[in-house]
Parts: sequence; C-alpha cells; structure tokens
Amino acid sequence: MKTKKGYLSRTVNELKPSGIRRFFDLASGMEGVVSLGVGEPDFVTPWTVREAAILSLEEGYTSYTANAGLLELREEIATYLTKNFNVTYNPKSEIIVTVGASQAIDIALRSILDPDDEVLVVEPCFVSYSPLVSLAGGTPIPVQAEADGFKISPDKLRAAITPKTKAIMICSPNNPTGTMLNRKELEEIAAIAKESDLLVISDEIYAELVYDESYTSMAAIEGMKDRTILISGFSKGFAMTGWRLGFVCAPEELSQAMLKVHQYAMMCAPTMAQYAGLEALKNGNDEVDEMRKSYRRRRNYMVSSFNELGLECHSPGGAFYVFPSIKSTGLTSDQFAEQLLIEEKVAVVPGNVFGESGEGYVRCSYAASIEQLQEAIKRIRRFLKNHQK
Repeated sequence: MKTKKGYLSRTVNELKPSGIRRFFDLASGMEGVVSLGVGEPDFVTPWTVREAAILSLEEGYTSYTANAGLLELREEIATYLTKNFNVTYNPKSEIIVTVGASQAIDIALRSILDPDDEVLVVEPCFVSYSPLVSLAGGTPIPVQAEADGFKISPDKLRAAITPKTKAIMICSPNNPTGTMLNRKELEEIAAIAKESDLLVISDEIYAELVYDESYTSMAAIEGMKDRTILISGFSKGFAMTGWRLGFVCAPEELSQAMLKVHQYAMMCAPTMAQYAGLEALKNGNDEVDEMRKSYRRRRNYMVSSFNELGLECHSPGGAFYVFPSIKSTGLTSDQFAEQLLIEEKVAVVPGNVFGESGEGYVRCSYAASIEQLQEAIKRIRRFLKNHQK
C-alpha cells in the first residue's frame, strides 16, 4: 500500500505477530501432525450447556443484554466465586461479562493506564499480555520468574518497581508453565502491591484446573480485593473456548470505568453464550470434575515421560501444559520446535514466544487424548535419539 502518509499506528506497526500462530500456520499444511500446541481443551462443551444456548435461540433471546451482561449470570458468577474461592463481589456493580478473558484484560488495561505507565509482567506468560499493555498506551516491564518451578521472586518484583509502575500482572495457574502460586506466594506479591500502592491484574482463567492443592484467588488475600482486578471466564474449565465468554471483577470504581470502555467497544457479550454460561455455572461442575481428573492423569504421564527422556520437566500445579527444558539438546527453542515438526510431525510451541526466560524450553499441551500423547512421546524419543551429541 503506497501512500504519502503512514497510516499505521506506530504501536501496532511495531507489534510482533503471535509466535504461537506462526507454528500453527507451519503445521496446518502438513498431514499426520500430532499437535501439542493448541491451548484449548480437547473436550466438547457439555451437552446441557449447548442445549441451554439452543433453547435461548428457540425462545427468541437474540437481543442485546445489559452492557454488563445478564444480571442472572452476574449473580451466578458472584455465587460461584463466593462458594469456590471465598471472594465476594456485588453482581450489580463489580462484575462485567466480557467477550472472553482476553477482552477482560484489554478493558482492564485501557481503564487504568495513561501514556508511559508501567505494568510488571511476570514471564514466561501468555503472548498477549505485553502487547495489550502496549496497545493501551502503557509500557510492559518483563520480570522473569525463577527457572526452578517458575515462581516469581519477591526481590525481583521489588527491584523492577519505578515511580511509573501502575500494576503487576500475574497468571496462576500459568500459561505456559502450569505453575500455580500458593497462598504464601500470593501473600508475598500482595505485600509488595500494598507497599507500593499497586494494582494486581490476576488472570485466573485456569482456576478450575488445579491438581495437587486447593486454589487461592489473589482477591481472597487479606486487603487485596480493593486492589485486584480478577480476570476469568468459561473457556478452559468449562471447555467453552469458541463461545468467547469471560468476566472481570473489580471494586466498583474500577469496574464502572471498565464498563465505559466495554460499552463503547463491544456493547455486550453474545446473548446465547451468556445463557450457556449460566447453565455451566449452575450444573456443569460434575463435567469439570471429570475433565480435571483426566487432565491430571495426562499431566502425570507427560511429566514422567519427559523426565525419562532426559528433558527436565517440573510437575505443574494446574492448567494443561508442561514446559520441559530442551537445553540438553544444544538446540534453541525455535530450532527444536521447527526440526521436531519437520522431522517427526509433532507440533510444540517454542518457549521463547512467552518471554526471554522461556528460551531453552518448549510448551506442550496435554489437552489431547492419551493415545495422541503416547504417539507424540514416541516420536520425540526418536527425534532425540537422532540428535544425540
């Protein structure tokens, strides 16, 4: 496109395309690929949830809802959070139903950031966090988690704070590492937020998928509800990625600011998806339990298999990813992922797309059948044998 003016925003022009998408594109034209790259459940949305959406269409519920979402759904979200995570929100003024958790993060950042405000982004992290900070006019400041279990060091967080710092962004359980922060670790981050008067944007989209201990929400930590923006949704725990349904909870002042952005940018989340979400919260827990049990068995298989192959792999506390080290191969993350795809038709995601601290690792999703996982491990074993130093 040749014009006299440069029409593209500098911010958008400088954004790098998603590293995850690049590998999906490479794999899409190949036959016989076993994919460990997809970050979504391999389960179909429970039938009763789908049925609720169909019924809403049959009954003619096809108009806009309130900007913040169906009040009945917001009330059910509030009940669900109180029952499961001991967090209490006013459904009328502190909860917004969004188009997925991604939009919730977007409106949160756009509501709090002025130009040059900084957000500490704990890495490795989901690929959208830093770009969304930039698109909101802020400056993302990566803070690298420790390689031993990928837990964030309080000292590193403190050292990264400047007068421009506005918020800390965390995800627990984490994408891509699966690391879950326990109550003590959350309390350490909370203490830093209080000391420096910071907000915490807490992405809790994988809260339903934890395996070894109970989940603690950042908003449940003493004194933190007033400075936490809680992000969650239905995509992961309820196997509803394609429905694009999430929510954001925050104190009224923050929530009503986010609602203004949501009103102008999105109007409301899809109506039929909201009725589906209502059914998921009311009657979907048994299905979630079954999915969680299956993921736990797969996690155990993948962790033990990678360690047996000599690719050091910590046992993640949640989500559906393992993050094995491939440093022993002498290959970079990109080299390992590309050569594994070309030679053995196994798709994984190079760890460096999740931040510099992800170099030397690859993300492997175990949201796949056990037969697919076994086949992938067989091919990876062959790949490693062919690349022995």
